[in-house]
Amino acid sequence: MNTRRILYLLLVIVVGAGAALLGALGGGMVVYQAMQSEAQAKAIILTQQPSANSLPTVVVNQTQADSNARLQVSTTEIDTAITQAVEKVGPAVVTVITQLPGGRRSIFGLTQGTATASGSGVIFSADGYILTNNHVVEGGQTYSVVLADGTNLDAKLIGTDQFTDLAVLKVEGKMPAVATFGNSDVLKPGESVIAIGSPLGDFKNTVTSGVISATGRSLDSGNGYLMENMLQTDAAINQGNSGGPLVNLAGQVIGINTLIVRGGQGASTVVEGLGFSIPANTVQATATQLLKTGQLDRPLLGVQYQSINPQISRMYGLPVQYGAYVTSVTQGSPADKAGIVQDDIITMIDDVTIDDQHPYMNVLFSHAPGNTITITIARDTQTLKFKVTLEKATN
Repeated sequence: MNTRRILYLLLVIVVGAGAALLGALGGGMVVYQAMQSEAQAKAIILTQQPSANSLPTVVVNQTQADSNARLQVSTTEIDTAITQAVEKVGPAVVTVITQLPGGRRSIFGLTQGTATASGSGVIFSADGYILTNNHVVEGGQTYSVVLADGTNLDAKLIGTDQFTDLAVLKVEGKMPAVATFGNSDVLKPGESVIAIGSPLGDFKNTVTSGVISATGRSLDSGNGYLMENMLQTDAAINQGNSGGPLVNLAGQVIGINTLIVRGGQGASTVVEGLGFSIPANTVQATATQLLKTGQLDRPLLGVQYQSINPQISRMYGLPVQYGAYVTSVTQGSPADKAGIVQDDIITMIDDVTIDDQHPYMNVLFSHAPGNTITITIARDTQTLKFKVTLEKATN
């Protein structure tokens, strides 16, 4: 009996001790986990506390971090891309010097001094072909170009096109670099671009940067037609930059700089950052044709005209607000053969109405020599239609 009681007491003691031990271990684990959680919490708090030399750190998941990383733009990378693009294209940029008539003459009949105009250009062929603006070379007697390293070379005019304001020159010798073209059709507003040229003719190979402000702009040339599908940029362009390249960050020419707008319609309006470039795809198509024939094949109708707008229409009591008033018809021309006469008003070509957004010359030049078109005429109180087969313009 005593032995059984002793064994029972020993069993109770062992079970109790085990329970106590397990409880202690369990409690210890809870305390340990709590201490670990507190330590981690303190660590997180400490990492999120701004120090004197750092900003708060925000913890995000890896997917969000990757997304944010893709959105970040490195200024250093952009600067490097601009530098590399300039290094690639810069040596192909030239200054174009045009010798103009108008120098003073001495008593011996010799010219004393000459008038000059200057612009920019870009080498686009290893054979020495150079692109520039038509208005840079217009009216010139002789031409020369100054390379980026200061070398002066005589140049020959290959061809020009007033409508696109482009011209091609040719020089002899080894070219320091040749520019390549990019696809201007894929450009979007906001893309970084670089303008390179010789503002004022003195500051050769000046580099400015900006963005594509807009695409597809139309501008009044002042010569009876709109310059269409132009690129607008805020990269600084000044007098003398005309004919120089507009370049993307890949070092490709995506436009030829042609003009700037400094003022609005009001006399006191002053604007900045309004530069315009001929898109590269237009440049390439035009240059290819100029290299073949020296000019673009433009259609000939055979009329001299005066553009009509609502103000002119009211002033002279004309029957339409827009159109091309025929002031003369060339004898034997397509217009003459079709029966178009002086004082007719051209109001439509095929199904396109002549208006401020569709000037007569733009609509005519959308057709090619040999095309047969329908000309709609306002003659007194009549509306007449004529079938005309266009010929090729000779100048």
